[in-house]
Amino acid sequence: MRPVLAVIGKKNCGKTTLIEKLIPELIDLGFRVGTIKHHHGAIDMDRPGKDTWRHKQAGAQTVVLSSPTGLGVIRDTPGEIPVPELVALYFSDVDLVLAEGYKQEALPKIEIFRSTVHAEPLPDSGKDLIAIMSDVEVTRDIPRFRLSETRQLAEFLVERLLQGP
Repeated sequence: MRPVLAVIGKKNCGKTTLIEKLIPELIDLGFRVGTIKHHHGAIDMDRPGKDTWRHKQAGAQTVVLSSPTGLGVIRDTPGEIPVPELVALYFSDVDLVLAEGYKQEALPKIEIFRSTVHAEPLPDSGKDLIAIMSDVEVTRDIPRFRLSETRQLAEFLVERLLQGP
């Protein structure tokens, strides 16, 4: 399986912003990156009236929108698809998958913590937490990166996840 890194943190702490900044840094280091956004509710990404919406409303279990420049899939599932299965299905052409969320999964994780948004970081995430990015010192026995150190975090991830044993 391709390496997957879960970016975790409390609500509104900057997970999406971190991923947005990390992707170009990893690309600049020569790696292809994919992302998975974990969502707890129903998926509503098609617009009413569009052909794909109409196909789905008519009862199609899977709808694929294909063009020369992209591919979109809307698919019913009986439950949550495990990360390894998602990676196998959709990420064969990338070097690293950044997953936003998935706090409970057995994946390497980095946490983003902003003291201006929350009083404290998540409770200890165990052995899967490999680094923390924070605006303040945090007592954890793992590397800590400042919010401005996106490049250093990218280099750490390359060393830890992409060039390690």
